[in-house]
Amino acid sequence: MIEIGKWNDLKVIRSKDFGIYLGEEDSSTAETVLLPRKQVPEGVKAGASLRVFIYRDSQDRIIATTNTPLITVGEVKKLQVKSVTSLGAFMDCGLERDVLLPFKEQTAKVEAGKSYLVRMYVDKSGRLAVSMKIGKELQPIEGYEEGQDFVGTVYEFKKDFGAFVAIDDKYPGLIYTSELYAPVRVGDEVHGRIVKIRPDGKADLVLRKLAYAQMEEDSETLGEVVVKSSLPKTILKHGGMTTTVA
Repeated sequence: MIEIGKWNDLKVIRSKDFGIYLGEEDSSTAETVLLPRKQVPEGVKAGASLRVFIYRDSQDRIIATTNTPLITVGEVKKLQVKSVTSLGAFMDCGLERDVLLPFKEQTAKVEAGKSYLVRMYVDKSGRLAVSMKIGKELQPIEGYEEGQDFVGTVYEFKKDFGAFVAIDDKYPGLIYTSELYAPVRVGDEVHGRIVKIRPDGKADLVLRKLAYAQMEEDSETLGEVVVKSSLPKTILKHGGMTTTVA
């Protein structure tokens, strides 16, 4: 079965002026999909095998491409919003046709030009779409210890809980509302520290660093100020005017 939203290994069934039709190697069905002529590798003949990605074009026809998409079905990736319409937001997925992020799949209002973490899926009509509801798709945290710094992306915010963060865009974490000393929005990249790793593989996070690390940064900044203020001053005279510089 040819699967939409995924890479498929298909063989060349027949060739036309506008492209070639591909089908499954050992399938008894007549299901085929078109690969447009502009994407057909040079020298490909009937019976040859090709690896192609399957999606729907602007006319809603199932079509093949040799171009590499930014995301495939089941994956969680960061995509940029191209436009917001009455249907929802359209995001750049690396193909000729942008993918729809329906309003019902948004965890916050999105903005054109900003990137958000989303999961690709096939909707009830057989079309590709994406969702910002990615919590269940994240993996139990590994490779980290309590006290380590992290970089992640906010994928949801709940006032009674806090900011839900995908560490490295794949591990689940939460910054409680009481720990949010700076405003964050869905889609923001945040830096902080892992406070606790729970048995279920989720992490409690804070935005601030360990006290000694923060004190070291503050002392370095203060040191720079002291050094600059203690530098000898030079008196310059030119044309009857006197200028003092550090």
